[in-house]
Amino acid sequence: MKYLFSCCVSLLILTAAKAQERWPVSRANDWYQQQPWITGANFLPSTAVNQLEMWQAETFDTATINRELGYASAIGFNTMRVYLHHVAWKQDSAGFKQRINEYLTIASRLGIKTAFVFFDDCWKDQYHAGPQPEPIPGVHNSQWLKDPGGLIDQQPALMDTLEVYVKDIITTFGRDDRVRFWDLYNEPGHFGHGDKSWPLLRNVVKWARNCQPMQPITIGIYNPAFTGFNEFQIANSDIITFHNYRDSSSMIAAIDSLQRYNRPLICTEYMKRPNNSTFLTHMPVMKRKKVGAINWGLVAGRSQTHYPQGNKGGEPVPELWYHDIFYPDGRAFDPKETAFIRDMNMAP
Repeated sequence: MKYLFSCCVSLLILTAAKAQERWPVSRANDWYQQQPWITGANFLPSTAVNQLEMWQAETFDTATINRELGYASAIGFNTMRVYLHHVAWKQDSAGFKQRINEYLTIASRLGIKTAFVFFDDCWKDQYHAGPQPEPIPGVHNSQWLKDPGGLIDQQPALMDTLEVYVKDIITTFGRDDRVRFWDLYNEPGHFGHGDKSWPLLRNVVKWARNCQPMQPITIGIYNPAFTGFNEFQIANSDIITFHNYRDSSSMIAAIDSLQRYNRPLICTEYMKRPNNSTFLTHMPVMKRKKVGAINWGLVAGRSQTHYPQGNKGGEPVPELWYHDIFYPDGRAFDPKETAFIRDMNMAP
């Protein structure tokens, strides 16, 4: 997930035709006018090593979810981006939906809405139900899972299962005001999937549209070289989302190139401190330009995304965290940083 989206007009010229059933610009902007400034984080409880550990019944940790979303609420965050996984649904669809409802109840009580992510081409291709592997000590995102990954190439019938899954979740929660928006597919084509991601990408848009949720749908863009994917993703998104882990000049270029579509714009992944992508540098830019700001990581935990990406493991905790904001006990990595976030969120 930690890959860059840094675009400018000269790099990303999108000529996508209007997609069937996409919200008109007026509806998208009317929706955005009714939202607060959307700020928050990608959320995984610190006790979960990946999406399955978060959502499976045996490891669904409401106490930690409540405590850690409380940290987010205290600094003014109002939106969490949260990954699902079809295996948790396949195990027990009714139980999975009940756990989603429990999560949403906790988040809503704390003033937080949620953007759910269905599919993801990033990180580990092999996965299984049941107990999840322990994190590899000191390795960034060592057990994060693709969904569905290469399994869909080996088992073509899985596409039918995924259709039922997506429609079940959106039908159940597509009129639920606790859901902010639907993020259908994280970084399609990434981690070597390339054109193999097209069938699922096209299908998930159809499935979501068929359910007619009241919330907008989106598929975030992240790589200016993926022009075909970018065109399709923008043409099929009610609101435009993107990822950017570079410095403020890169962020400004990306925003300026995307705001010409006149649709709501939300950055759903940013904040990599060693890259000079920080709250202090980026939140003022996004607030001024009326762009939503959802950073990577809330609490340093079993995902270990406070360690640098690409490290071999075994190193001590870095002095400068890569991502994340809080220790599990609620202490801030940098109290001045959290005070700044709170001030940005509370100011008119």
